[in-house]
Amino acid sequence: MTASADVQETTINTIRTLSMDAVQAANSGHPGTPMALAPVAYSLWSNFLNYDPANPNWVARDRFVLSCGHASMLLYSLIHLAGVAKTDDAGNPTDELAISLEDIKKFRQITSPCAGHPEYGYAAGIETTTGPLGQGLGNSVGMAIAGKWLAATYDRPDFELFGFNTYSICSDGDVMEGIGCEAASLAGHLKLSNLCWIYDDNEITIEGRTELAFSEDVPARFESLGWQVITVADANDMASLDAAYGKFLETEDRPTLIVLKSIIGFGAPNKQDTSGAHGSPLGEEEIALAKESYGWEHEKFAVPSEAADDFRAKIGGRGGSAHAQWTEKYAAYAEAFPAEFKELETLFAGGLPEGWTDSIPEFEADPKGMATRVSSGKVLNAVAAAIPNFIGGSADLAGSNKSNNDDPSAGHFSGSDFSGKNFHFGIREHAMAAIGNGMSLCGIRPYVATFFVFTDYLRPSLRLSSIMHQPVMYIMTHDSIGLGEDGPTHQPVEHLAACRAIPNVLVMRPGDANEVAQCYRAALEDLKRPSVLVLSRQNVPTVDRTQYQNAEGAMRGGYTLLDTDGLPDVILMGTGSEVQYCLEAAEKLAAAGTKARVVSMPCWELFDEQPAEYRESVLPAAVSRRVAVEAGIKMGWERYLGDSGAFVGMDSFGASAPAELLYEHFGITADGIVAKVNSL
Repeated sequence: MTASADVQETTINTIRTLSMDAVQAANSGHPGTPMALAPVAYSLWSNFLNYDPANPNWVARDRFVLSCGHASMLLYSLIHLAGVAKTDDAGNPTDELAISLEDIKKFRQITSPCAGHPEYGYAAGIETTTGPLGQGLGNSVGMAIAGKWLAATYDRPDFELFGFNTYSICSDGDVMEGIGCEAASLAGHLKLSNLCWIYDDNEITIEGRTELAFSEDVPARFESLGWQVITVADANDMASLDAAYGKFLETEDRPTLIVLKSIIGFGAPNKQDTSGAHGSPLGEEEIALAKESYGWEHEKFAVPSEAADDFRAKIGGRGGSAHAQWTEKYAAYAEAFPAEFKELETLFAGGLPEGWTDSIPEFEADPKGMATRVSSGKVLNAVAAAIPNFIGGSADLAGSNKSNNDDPSAGHFSGSDFSGKNFHFGIREHAMAAIGNGMSLCGIRPYVATFFVFTDYLRPSLRLSSIMHQPVMYIMTHDSIGLGEDGPTHQPVEHLAACRAIPNVLVMRPGDANEVAQCYRAALEDLKRPSVLVLSRQNVPTVDRTQYQNAEGAMRGGYTLLDTDGLPDVILMGTGSEVQYCLEAAEKLAAAGTKARVVSMPCWELFDEQPAEYRESVLPAAVSRRVAVEAGIKMGWERYLGDSGAFVGMDSFGASAPAELLYEHFGITADGIVAKVNSL
């Protein structure tokens, strides 16, 4: 073995032993996969990953996603050994390490960035939050899409700046999950040649051998999906690993799957190749035996200087040089293409173009009005013309969601045109949302669309949008029993409550076209939260703002739409298509001598963030007679109704019939509201 090979082996074993020691110290975690995949990650990071540890937020860097997030110590060991710089709140690198040895010693403890599963934002070098299997694969497809779109949109002859590669290590569980299958199918269809998945085919899950529940021919499946498949028979075969990555880089017409045959817990004589190496510490005795098999004679948490120096020199030297060359080219690009450069600077800063709000349309009063999905489509097209990176699409429902960018120049993103702004995700709601997260993590402002009821199919990815503070816009139409004839399977009644239950999500159900426009503004100006726009199929009146309050009140989440002289006798609160019934009911109550204030509450989250004085001005504590109206279940409204309030809405699933008949059947009408007020 040459001196260089000696250092290589030392570095690989450093990754293994750090992982074992950290899991043992925490008495919790997954040691086996890092032990098996240390050579795989070493080969990629040392020789192929285009990444500058000194500038971890370099926008054109390759992305590395550990989709099997339970193997988090593999990533933390890599980040530490590579010397990835810690970044400040503005994203600028500092002189500190993103992950120190002390951080690793405190693995899975609240004071450490080394959480049980990788958490985006905890440390530089963690590109996305993974753990729920398959999510990282969906994210990686979104990142690959972003690389292709940025290159197709902004690269120019002699200025090839983007098109970075995305690598993802995944497990048997990742490729079993439905989201993984969805993401793989779309990636193959789109011919994402900048995407490489490294599949750890160790044939072990927590319950035992994969043969318990998994017997399919994975390579054949991926070949049928349009992927290049490369098999590496031994995860310790460095020459074969290098050759596989090299072949990926040479491939220009499809994504690549590298199938790895590995031994989980490699080196642990009594637990390797068993589920005992998967989800629990090895134990001190087994660790000692594993270290003996490696010829490891160092103390716990040892990082030999030659290992760190060699690893940092390899990835830092290559990545630093690539970054320097890119920076020089980018500076020349700024001079040659100032308009495009300005767009890119705004994009990567997470900002919005100057004056973009001027594009937000205003809608004239109209008693007939339009469905909020229709006004959403109009607003979307208006703001998309002003925000170049506001792009997205639907899960095969664009015509129904009104989510098409109708600009003839917008085009359609495809395997033959990566510049298109309209995306066709197919009937893959879960992968669509995960892909949206990946796009967002690369500077895109994505929107994804489907029927509101199908948030059931994408909710885990929406939850991760929230956890990662990614401003993905979810356009959810056909929001209630107003869907009509499709019946209870397609009528979301509990979904508003379910989405509102997720922390850090703006759930917006606007009452008319102008509230839609203001909700778009609020969502796009919020850079730290996803938004869910919940929109009607049926027409709703466009409120006459000369008679009622300005729709800008929607920016505050809730506002007084119709007021009374003096303190009202009752407050009617509504969202979406039910606001119109609140206004009708207020007229009827007024005729009978009851003063009713109407409050539109399109976004509870924004309303709850307003100063106490404002909230009191809208919902004065002195008025205990309150009625909330919403074509969903009551859950959550209690906070605004108090002990004396009442609810008009759903306490069951819907039915199949025209929308107007369903509203009559379930008592969600002006007369139903009046009756409820009179019962208080």
